[in-house]
Amino acid sequence: MTEYTIEFVGTGETITCTDKQTILSRCLEEGIAQEYSCRVGMCLACSAEILEGEVTQPAARGLTEEEAENYALTCMARPQSDLKLDRGKYPPSIEGDLEAGGTNDGAVADD
Repeated sequence: MTEYTIEFVGTGETITCTDKQTILSRCLEEGIAQEYSCRVGMCLACSAEILEGEVTQPAARGLTEEEAENYALTCMARPQSDLKLDRGKYPPSIEGDLEAGGTNDGAVADD
C-alpha cells in the first residue's frame, strides 16, 4: 500500500491518501468539506480537475474516457501519484449544460 500527498489548490488543504482509499473518503475523515452526492461515480458533484498527477477511477461512469484523463470523481478516484486537484471544477460536458441553464437531464432541445 502506497501513500500519496494530495494538495487542493487555492484552499491550503493537503491530505495523504493510500492507493486503496478514495479521495472523498479521506476528505471526509480529515473534515474537509468536499462536495458529494451519489458516491457511485454518476452525479459529478465531487468532481475535481487534475492539475498534476494520476488517479485510477474505473467506476467513474459519469465521465467520458477523455474527461477521466483530466478530471477526478473523488468518490471513485484513488491516487496513483502525488496530486494537485482543483475542487469544484467540472468537465466540459457538464459545464456547457450549466452555462446554458440546463439541468443535464438528458432532454434534447428542438432546433
